[in-house]
Amino acid sequence: MRISFNDRILLLGSCFSDEIGGKMHDYGFDVRVNPFGPLYNPVSVCNSISRLASAVPFSEDECVRMGAGSELICSFSHHTVAARPTVQEFLADANSGLQTASKFFLEADTVIITLGTSWVFRRTDTGEIVSNCLKRNASEFTRERLPLKQVIALLESMVSRYSSPSILDRGIRPKRFIFTVSPIRHLKDGAHGNQVSKSTLLLAVDSVCQSHPDICQYFPAYEIDMDELRDYRFYAEDMLHPSAQTVNYIWERFCDFALPDEERPVLERNRKDFLRSRHRPMFSGSGI
Repeated sequence: MRISFNDRILLLGSCFSDEIGGKMHDYGFDVRVNPFGPLYNPVSVCNSISRLASAVPFSEDECVRMGAGSELICSFSHHTVAARPTVQEFLADANSGLQTASKFFLEADTVIITLGTSWVFRRTDTGEIVSNCLKRNASEFTRERLPLKQVIALLESMVSRYSSPSILDRGIRPKRFIFTVSPIRHLKDGAHGNQVSKSTLLLAVDSVCQSHPDICQYFPAYEIDMDELRDYRFYAEDMLHPSAQTVNYIWERFCDFALPDEERPVLERNRKDFLRSRHRPMFSGSGI
């Protein structure tokens, strides 16, 4: 399964989606990246796709004041990057963004999903799994790891629903899916806990891709980082996130994986155009 400069591509998931999606945007792909901000767990990704499909506006009762002394307003469906000073500003931005992103999703043919963790935070008052805790008090949430069967069921349901030709009756173009697991490490539960979490995601994605080989494919970003770049110099200073060098390496591997050979000249031309657009003269004026 290949992508093309003619495709309309939605990227959802962890901040690794932002990295790869940002490069795709810079090099001329028709993309929309994380309209709700970075998402980490499978439940939040699936909920976000459902929201994009329905385009139900965010309402005032979904607005939440952030914790840790912040006066900003956000929602449990968004990352904190979406927070705004007032309810009115948050709703205006959130619903404007939702309207644009929903239209893009309806017309998109490819969805690239990067899953980060199988750990989730559940509100103790409603049982809702949140996309972000918004820095609120830990007592408001319980933390749990999603079982493998639940992750498979979630992804299977999403893929089956949004790849079916019958979805055209709702004005939604059927989708193809590229899955990847983020190489960003979540070490709150130690190295072993991180591996168990990632393993759950890897097994779930493998199951879904095997069930739908014509419309689902897996790109091994996690494996490239862990097996080919096995050195801490390929991580940023926090030793959790990949370095810029690593992102560039995985980007090249992704292009080899997903882009047809005949479109490589277009990519190179767009890359050079982008670099020229970013160039700033070292000196101004007429010189000596």
